[in-house]
Amino acid sequence: MGSKNYSSWSLRPWIFLRKVGFESQEQVIHFDLPDYQAQIAALSPSRRVPLLIDAGVKIGDSLAICEYAADCTGRGLPQDRMARALARSAAAEMHSGFQALRNECPMNVRGAQRRVPLTTALHADVARLDELWSGCRKLHSAEGPWLFGEFSIADAMFAPVYFRFRTYGAALAEQGASLSAYSTAYLQHALADPAINDWQQASEREGHPLAEVDEVGMSYIKDK
Repeated sequence: MGSKNYSSWSLRPWIFLRKVGFESQEQVIHFDLPDYQAQIAALSPSRRVPLLIDAGVKIGDSLAICEYAADCTGRGLPQDRMARALARSAAAEMHSGFQALRNECPMNVRGAQRRVPLTTALHADVARLDELWSGCRKLHSAEGPWLFGEFSIADAMFAPVYFRFRTYGAALAEQGASLSAYSTAYLQHALADPAINDWQQASEREGHPLAEVDEVGMSYIKDK
């Protein structure tokens, strides 16, 4: 897996494996290492992280790793067939979409009070995110605090967004991109989760800064 401060793709399967009880050992390859590419190439056929190796079989891609862990444990997907399909749909939408949110608000767990311009595309992504989160919570609030009641593959795929809102959300709200009450309650619950807190604490300890990411949104702090 990659850096816990920056690697959104690594966070997704990490939190899923943790929440469904799939035991694993982690190996972090930091992005700033001079031999990063060589280390990745020695392990991963796709030369990407994250990568799960189980019984010698190499499984790449965050969503594929989560699906495999769900198959192994029987956990992480709703029991109801329609809810299960919708959870997979939400996970796939995050996997392939929300490009403005990804590009304009890179995950930076250690970052705080960052400000980025609210572009039209970013505003649309936040609005769609709020629509999706609040819609799931309205339907499943009686079943538990996660998107589909119990923690699922959809929550794992949106986990990096929790930290993005923690880093940039106050400034986005100031510019008119705020979340509804349902979405805000969901976000607050997710950020208080012990596993999410463990990831955050590990990111604060790891060092290995990436200057180009750390500079995103810093102009606001400097101006203050």
